[in-house]
Amino acid sequence: MSINATLFFQMVVFLILVGFTMKFVWPPIAKALDERASKIAEGLSAADRAKSELAAANKRVESQLSAARDDANKRLADAERLAQQMVEEAKGRASEEAAKIIAAARAEAEQESVKARQVLRDQVAGLAVKGAEAILRKEVNAAVHAELLGRLKAEL
Repeated sequence: MSINATLFFQMVVFLILVGFTMKFVWPPIAKALDERASKIAEGLSAADRAKSELAAANKRVESQLSAARDDANKRLADAERLAQQMVEEAKGRASEEAAKIIAAARAEAEQESVKARQVLRDQVAGLAVKGAEAILRKEVNAAVHAELLGRLKAEL
């Protein structure tokens, strides 16, 4: 194999091209690749941070939702308890009112009974006077015998 001048010049040109490429072309390409790798790494780390922040936010949201549910349940229980208390108070007031109405009705019935007895006594006294008048065949003066009639009413 013979080495001729063309091969020698090609090797020199190749080495110059390699040197030029290593000196002027390769550093910007390597720098761009390094920058891209660092941007990708930053993007991945930002994605990881975002994932962890999202998980933390989800936990906070869940805890707030749980607290809101607990608060709503407490308020619902309080409302039910208040409603039950109001029903019990209404029942108590209704019972008191019913007792008052029953007492008033009993008092009124007692008064009516007393009035009926009084009317009945008056009627019996009148009948007794008429019977006595018929027996004695003379007229009895009610004004004169008012005391006697009053005692008769009391006895009846």
